[in-house]
Amino acid sequence: MKILDVDLARLAYLETRFDGRVTTLRSSPQTVAASVRDADLVIGSVLIPGASAPKLVTDEMVAAMSPGSVLVDIAIDQGGCFEGSHPTTHDDPTFAVHNSIYYCVANMPGAVPRTSTIALTNATMSYVVALAGKGKLALVQDEALAKGLNVDAGRVVNGAVAAAHGLAPVS
Repeated sequence: MKILDVDLARLAYLETRFDGRVTTLRSSPQTVAASVRDADLVIGSVLIPGASAPKLVTDEMVAAMSPGSVLVDIAIDQGGCFEGSHPTTHDDPTFAVHNSIYYCVANMPGAVPRTSTIALTNATMSYVVALAGKGKLALVQDEALAKGLNVDAGRVVNGAVAAAHGLAPVS
């Protein structure tokens, strides 16, 4: 198994966490192309908060893959990170590109709504409680919460969100 990322600290952590059972590589166009060519399964999971995912796997790369290979685009909710991706549904989840199968279901957690709701609630409840109890003061006291602010008083304040909608961010 190979894991590609641009965050070298994260790659070092994963090397340690999996005790060398995974190969970690710094993501670049060359390492992506070589890794995709040799893979039976590619899982793309790119997230740039507030922005569309970059297309990291090209149609040309997919054409070089072995027949029957599978690509799962976790980033489909942000436009997808594979050039050939388009959103699919749980009822009709796959389609072929060249000799490969794509799985690009938007809102993948929707397949397990109870479990995904519990997980989301566990991850976000402390932020909801902080906002409910402190209002905007919570944003001043918690840097992570402040980084999640997209709109304030009707103005888009997050640069990536503004760019995605063709707007200028307001400071």
